[in-house]
Amino acid sequence: MGHNDVVGTYLIVAIEAAKGAGDVIRKGFYQSKHVEHKGQVDLVTETDKACEELIFNHLKKHFSDHKFIGEETSASLGTVELTDDPTWIVDPLDGTTNFVHGFPFVCVSIGLTIGKIPTVGVIYNPIINELFTAVHGQGAFLNGNPIKASSQTELIKALLATEVGTKRDQVTVDATTNRINTLLFEVQSLRMSGSCALNLCGVACGRVDIFYELGFGGPWDVAAGVLMVQEAGGHVFDPSGDDFNLMSQRVAASNAHLKDLLVDVLKKTA
Repeated sequence: MGHNDVVGTYLIVAIEAAKGAGDVIRKGFYQSKHVEHKGQVDLVTETDKACEELIFNHLKKHFSDHKFIGEETSASLGTVELTDDPTWIVDPLDGTTNFVHGFPFVCVSIGLTIGKIPTVGVIYNPIINELFTAVHGQGAFLNGNPIKASSQTELIKALLATEVGTKRDQVTVDATTNRINTLLFEVQSLRMSGSCALNLCGVACGRVDIFYELGFGGPWDVAAGVLMVQEAGGHVFDPSGDDFNLMSQRVAASNAHLKDLLVDVLKKTA
C-alpha cells in the first residue's frame, strides 16, 4: 500500500472512532439538562472518559504500534512529550461547559501527527451533525464537501473568535479583557463559542476570519484543528507571530490575508 492508502485508512478509522464517541456525547448532551450541578460535572467526567476509552480502543485495535495522547490520560500521567512516532492526539469532548449547559458547540477532536507534523484531523460535532476532516496535502472538508478559509482582507470587516479561558485570577482576567477591548476597535465583531477545536474549524470554513487563544488545555485542543485551517488555505501561528508550536498552549489562526494584521494588533495588546 502506498502512503496515501495508509493515510486514507487512518482517516476512515478516525472517523469511525469520532462517530462512535459522538453517539455517546449526543446521549449525554440531551440528559445533561436535567441533572443537579454536581451531577453535571460527574456526567462530563463520565462522558469524557467513556469517549476517550471508546476512541483509544478503536484506534489501538487497528494501529497497535501507534502512540496516544489524550486529555484524560495525559491529565493522569502528567506531561507527555511528542515524538516522531505516529501519535494520536485526542480530545474526547471539547466544549465541556457548553455540554453542561446544553449549548450545541461540543465536539470530538482526533488528530494524528507523524514526525510531529499534523497529518490527519477529524472534528465531529454530533449535536449539529458537522464532520470536519482533513489529510495533509489533500484539503479540508465539511460533511464531505471541500472548505476554504475566507477571502476577507480588511481587519475592520473581520469576525474574530477567541476564548476567555478558565482562569479567573485578576491579572489574567484584566489582561484578557484589555486585549479584547483593544481588538473590538479593530475588528467587526467578536465570538466566543466555547470550543477551541470548533473555532479552528470556523476559520477553516470561513465562518470566522481570525482566531486566537492563550492558555487552552493542551495539544488535544488543536492537533486536528490546525491541520483543518492549513488545508483550507489559512495560516496557523503563535499569537506573537512566531511559528506555531503544538505543545505551547498558544494558538492563532487566520485566513490567507489577515495574519500580519492580527499579529500587529495582538502586539499592541501584549
